[in-house]
Amino acid sequence: MTTVVRRRMGVEERRQQLIGVALELFGHRSPDEVSIDEIAAAAGISRPLVYHYFPGKQSLYEAALRRAADELAARFLEPREGPLGARLLRVMGRFFDFVDDHGPGFAALMRGGPAVGSSTANAMIDEVRRAACEQILAHLGVEEPPARLELVVRSWVSLAESTALMWLDGRRIPRAELELQLVHDFAALAAVSAAYNEEMAGVVLRVLAQEPVDGPFGDLLARLSSLAPAVPAVPAQRMR
Repeated sequence: MTTVVRRRMGVEERRQQLIGVALELFGHRSPDEVSIDEIAAAAGISRPLVYHYFPGKQSLYEAALRRAADELAARFLEPREGPLGARLLRVMGRFFDFVDDHGPGFAALMRGGPAVGSSTANAMIDEVRRAACEQILAHLGVEEPPARLELVVRSWVSLAESTALMWLDGRRIPRAELELQLVHDFAALAAVSAAYNEEMAGVVLRVLAQEPVDGPFGDLLARLSSLAPAVPAVPAQRMR
């Protein structure tokens, strides 16, 4: 008869195990609906032992969100070399790697948590968004970004979040298509802003001057050009 010997986890190892278990459970249901008993059972330990590592469910929830936030923010780090379009496409690839591998954690982070302590969860979400925006602005090489450029970048980061959440609900669109589309969305947002502002126009023209024809931005221009014959001409009086 074989005796199974369970290896005893160290303090930090156990904490990390509990955080991972909690992140999985909180991602599938509202944190208010997940009990400490469920977390303990999923981790294979007793309820009192959970409290030995965390004073309560809220502290465990916040620790789980912190892990998700730190990992997600790191996905936006990218060497500032080469055309911007290719850089953004690599960022989107890593972003969707996280979403694909940690869907429940991503959903838990972006959809917030229980009413009690929601300010902490919101602060973590804001940290991720701020880190992402700072990285994108750094890639654009603008030390003091104008208000319109900040608006474009923040809008794009929010769009990436909402697109990923909708993609998780059934994954009905191929992931690679969405990654490329989001890069195109960034170009489109910037181009519309450039049409209204000379400073933004300068930023967009500088970026496009460094883009290869076979890059993501060149691909967008080719796609738009192919639509041109099907677009009805705008009457001259409406263009004034």
